[in-house]
Amino acid sequence: MNAGLVVGIVVGVAVVGAVVTMLIRSMRIVQQGSVGVVKRLGEFRGIRQPGLHPLVPFVDTMVKVDMREFPMTGDQQQVITKDNVSLRVSATIFCQVIDVKAALFEIADFQLAVDQLSRTALRAVFGELTLDESLSQRDTINTRMQDHMADAAMKWGVRLNRIEILDITPPNNVLQAMSEQKEAEQHKRAAILKSEGEQQSAINSAGGRKQAAILEAEGAKQAAILAAEAQMHVLELQAEGEKKARTLRGEGDAAALAAIDRVAVQPNTLAVMQLRALQEVATAPNTKVVVPYEAAGLIGGAEVLVDALKGAGGPVPSAPTNGAAPQPPSVSR
Repeated sequence: MNAGLVVGIVVGVAVVGAVVTMLIRSMRIVQQGSVGVVKRLGEFRGIRQPGLHPLVPFVDTMVKVDMREFPMTGDQQQVITKDNVSLRVSATIFCQVIDVKAALFEIADFQLAVDQLSRTALRAVFGELTLDESLSQRDTINTRMQDHMADAAMKWGVRLNRIEILDITPPNNVLQAMSEQKEAEQHKRAAILKSEGEQQSAINSAGGRKQAAILEAEGAKQAAILAAEAQMHVLELQAEGEKKARTLRGEGDAAALAAIDRVAVQPNTLAVMQLRALQEVATAPNTKVVVPYEAAGLIGGAEVLVDALKGAGGPVPSAPTNGAAPQPPSVSR
């Protein structure tokens, strides 16, 4: 009785365990971001989306594939540039499975295939570039690598979203040469800046001197113009004064002549006026006066003047002897 009970318990536990195992093997859960590929007896049967899916126990199997974008970072690779410089380069590839069936059945291991393809693409792209281009054109390298790998990866159901170059390490001697070149460039730039500064300083100084000379010349010109205008004004005033003086003298002479015309000039007055005029001419500086012999009118005036002075009781000049007319003196200055 006890032996039969034990056997029954053991059989019941075995049956329950078998049922639980069958239930576990017949149900699969697919997580969000992944899909499940169902194979029945090794043959592709379909793709299951995220969720709970039943399977035929011991007949169906499920392989889960991650559909999210994932990065693949490879180790540093030795590449040679177009100008025969050896570089160590590492890159990261961001890829994503877009065709689950192709990724599982077109290639044995699509991740390994993408990694190996990236190595060959890296060598091919850097082999077309010089050292300077390799160090300065990372965007171009990324684009060329993506173009080089896109067709082959798409055949495996994998899409390359982008490729990023992580690190480019030249050899030590190249690094030293680049450092020396950079230092030389800095010295060159400093020398250029210094010479440009000196040139600009000289230009500014010359411009200042030029401006000063222009201002000085303009000042001298303005001063000369003002001096000329002042002198011209003085000359105009002098000419105006002389003109007015001549006008006044002319008016005085005209008035005197008019007065003479209005009155009868006495012979004595005329004689006095003649003698005064002769005296003024004779006393003028640097003047030599020669009176001609035919001066009867003047002598007659002098005789009238002598008679008048006698009648007035004044001093009488001595008369000429032998009936000869008095000769006026010859004055020389």
